[in-house]
Amino acid sequence: MDFKKILLLVGALMVAAVTAIMAKNMFTGAGAQQASAVPVQPQGPKVLVAKKALGVGTIIDAASIGYETWPAGSVQPSFYQQGGPDADPSKLLGTVVRYPVMAGQPITRGNLVGPQDRGFLAAALGPGMRAITVPVNATSGVAGFVFPGDRIDLMLTSEVQGTGDGPALRVSETIVRNIRVLATDQRVSDKDEEGNTVVKTFANVTFEVTPRIAEKIAVAQSMGTLSLSLRSIADQTSELERAVASGDVKVPQGTSPADERRLLSAFANRPMDKNTTFTTGGDVSRFQRRTVPSAPVALASSAPAGAGPSAAVPSGPVVRVARGNDISVVPVGAR
Repeated sequence: MDFKKILLLVGALMVAAVTAIMAKNMFTGAGAQQASAVPVQPQGPKVLVAKKALGVGTIIDAASIGYETWPAGSVQPSFYQQGGPDADPSKLLGTVVRYPVMAGQPITRGNLVGPQDRGFLAAALGPGMRAITVPVNATSGVAGFVFPGDRIDLMLTSEVQGTGDGPALRVSETIVRNIRVLATDQRVSDKDEEGNTVVKTFANVTFEVTPRIAEKIAVAQSMGTLSLSLRSIADQTSELERAVASGDVKVPQGTSPADERRLLSAFANRPMDKNTTFTTGGDVSRFQRRTVPSAPVALASSAPAGAGPSAAVPSGPVVRVARGNDISVVPVGAR
């Protein structure tokens, strides 16, 4: 073999080896540099943002809002900035969302309306809903443990006199279920100025209902005593599952998951006045009535014409004969 060709081959091998070593060191250094990179913390002030999607009429609670760092160049004067004069989130509890806010979006002063602002109650109502106030006491108001935002069932307790003698029928009926409480007296939050939960009795409760249910509640107030029954948070899920199983809620084909959630949530949050239950006095005590007292039926006697009053009521076994609306009492053995 030619000596020059051997030298060229050895030189080429050395160049290839050096190139491979340099490439390896270059990639190894880049990986080490990438692994040691420190994540850049966002710079800017902290502003108040929505922790979850807030629809129109949502009552703000502690789980709805919080402070997060926001780019300084994107901060608007309408944002609530931490350290500002009105930056205390506890002072915003009980306010109502006037315009929808997406999760993670900053809260602006125009988004919220407070109890002292004009249009507060109208902003708290959902589309097509009405507000109605019902007087209660410590017993019928669950001893003050009903707060704005809770959901209750409304019960009517009354006495039905009927047309006959004897005691009236005592009955209690759940007339509306799943009503949202808007306010107790004029309180729209269960927190005080220091953020502590306050339990206090109240004389009036304001509900969010449909126009039809508002009419029923107005009539029910003149019929007897109204009482509140506090619902569990888990009841909304079970009610929705029963409605879906029975076919009361139908989701159209091709509905997106987001639209389906909104549809089901809207149904679960509406008050209901169907499939209600009742209890009579006879269901509680064996000494109470189960039916409305009715007047005794006037019976026509088969006594001969001109007979005296003593002959109007036959003695002995009798048979009652009904001819349309007329009932005759015929003694057994008579023709």
